Amino acid sequence: MSSLLLLNGPNLGILGRRQPEIYGTATLADIEAAVAARVADRGWKVVSIQRESEGELIHAIQDNYDSVGAIVNPGALMVAGWSLRDALASYPRPWIEVHLSNVWAREAFRHESVISPLAAGVIAGLGPLGYELAADALLRLAPES
Repeated sequence: MSSLLLLNGPNLGILGRRQPEIYGTATLADIEAAVAARVADRGWKVVSIQRESEGELIHAIQDNYDSVGAIVNPGALMVAGWSLRDALASYPRPWIEVHLSNVWAREAFRHESVISPLAAGVIAGLGPLGYELAADALLRLAPES
């Protein structure tokens, strides 16, 4: 069975409790279930990894080179996650960057991503729906297996 990597960075493990006025009330488990439902007909399983440290996220990418693609929410690592960027540059499959909030409508430091230029696409500001749309995009971008 092919797998889709769902990678979430720092502070995303507390979704549902973390600033719900910005990030909503959906939990990471809710998002994982929605993505899994979206890709089930293709026979993909979702490998969901959330870590607080950049090094662990890098290992997760390197350990999942055989996945069909990835959905990546780097959280604040989008701003200065240079090692994460290098790991994603080596990832051999298409991947979509996702942010729950519209980062360009927030603080100025969030307006620049070191990761976005490498992504097949970027989805921001649509809440949990962004993850599902990223899954839809990967269903089209990833080769049939």
